[in-house]
Amino acid sequence: MDKNQFKSGHPVQTYLIEEEIIISLLEELNNTNANEEFQKFYNLFNQLATVERRFERKENQLFPFLEQKGWTGPSRNMWSFHDTIRDIFRIIRKNIDEKDLDSAKQNVEYAGQNLKNLMDVEKRVLFPNAMDILTDEEWIKMREGEDEIGWMLSESPAKYPEESQYVHPSEDTTVRTDVVYDENASHFDEGYMTIEQVNLLFRTLPLDLTYVDENDRVIFYNRGEERVFPRSAGIIGIEVRFCHPPKSVDTVLKILEEFRKGTQNEASFWFNYRDKLIYVRYFAVRDSEKNYRGVIEMSQDISETKKIEGERRLLEWE
Repeated sequence: MDKNQFKSGHPVQTYLIEEEIIISLLEELNNTNANEEFQKFYNLFNQLATVERRFERKENQLFPFLEQKGWTGPSRNMWSFHDTIRDIFRIIRKNIDEKDLDSAKQNVEYAGQNLKNLMDVEKRVLFPNAMDILTDEEWIKMREGEDEIGWMLSESPAKYPEESQYVHPSEDTTVRTDVVYDENASHFDEGYMTIEQVNLLFRTLPLDLTYVDENDRVIFYNRGEERVFPRSAGIIGIEVRFCHPPKSVDTVLKILEEFRKGTQNEASFWFNYRDKLIYVRYFAVRDSEKNYRGVIEMSQDISETKKIEGERRLLEWE
């Protein structure tokens, strides 16, 4: 399978171009003395680590298209190869942080072997079968979604077909026929939900959300099971300065001022409140033209989160 057999911008052509980049980076890494040329070794490794974009495109673009056609093997099996390589990359990163460069060098070689084996399976099995299974229309749709994830390339590949234009999901009003959704659902970024489902989503989120519009008035808050701060329907439509205690009003107004001017986009605070550690964040809301459309206030009890150490990879119920 050769990249030149594909039209410019075809997803498989991009995968094959990335393969050349991976081979080149591995060769250069293997020829670099990590102890004597640390910065070069470190930079090359960081470039190689962008293979994560390639994995994410396969997992979120290619595999789902194949699953819809009944071929579930790649998502069941190849995903585990991705995770193995990710684990090796984490070890290499730890080696580098600890300045254990001999181990880093050995693990890069190990990662390279795994990557080469993976790419061999891609060229022999995955890509040829995918070309047989998927239609050109599906490859075109897949290419449209790639812009959301990215590539290992220094520049974005050509559109496929070349005359196509990228449309962000928020601006795509085309009603999809390849998915099943409630007839009363509306289109969001990305997907379709009914008002009931949106409410269930906000109600289930383990945090408090409040939306203040560009006129500094509260227009929404979610009703979670366990709230950090009390809220009632009476605040809807109220100017935000009247929804905070006097001692914090000046800070809130300062945040709104900087957000409106465009000098800041986020502000964070954390403090103890009723024996809980509370994390409060403010995010500027801007539309596609970068116009200020308000602010989201997010509050969350992170007392238990702060206690987390190590890893948990197994289901705690079992």
